[in-house]
Amino acid sequence: MSQERKTFRLQVMSVNGVFFDDRASEIILPCIDGEFAILANHEEMVLAIYNGKMTIRDAIGDRIDAVVGIGSAQIANNRVIVLVDTCEKPEDIDRNRAQRALERAEEEMRQNNSIKEYYSAQAAMARALSRLKNSADYGID
Repeated sequence: MSQERKTFRLQVMSVNGVFFDDRASEIILPCIDGEFAILANHEEMVLAIYNGKMTIRDAIGDRIDAVVGIGSAQIANNRVIVLVDTCEKPEDIDRNRAQRALERAEEEMRQNNSIKEYYSAQAAMARALSRLKNSADYGID
């Protein structure tokens, strides 16, 4: 006899649109202190999300991986809403494009720009590194 999974409503959205909108049994998010797992009936909170790998277990337990950028998650009433600037499946990452973005960001950081431009380049570099690292985890060239 199979055990029924406890689930919650999960919505994951980015600038590019809705990545996931369904019931889920677990989501693991990249946070400043490492990974943070959320299960059904989690206490209410708001989390800051950082560049990294997100893992979703859907209602039947299938795994869905994604690479996300910075954002936040709100947990309330057995519902999780994740808003991130980018969200893509590792197999959809264009590694050549990510490598070029990394090189551009590194060059921008070497130039004597304003502090705002420096932080913008630093964020672009972190995003490119995350995309390269997490797509490499899946053997994508």
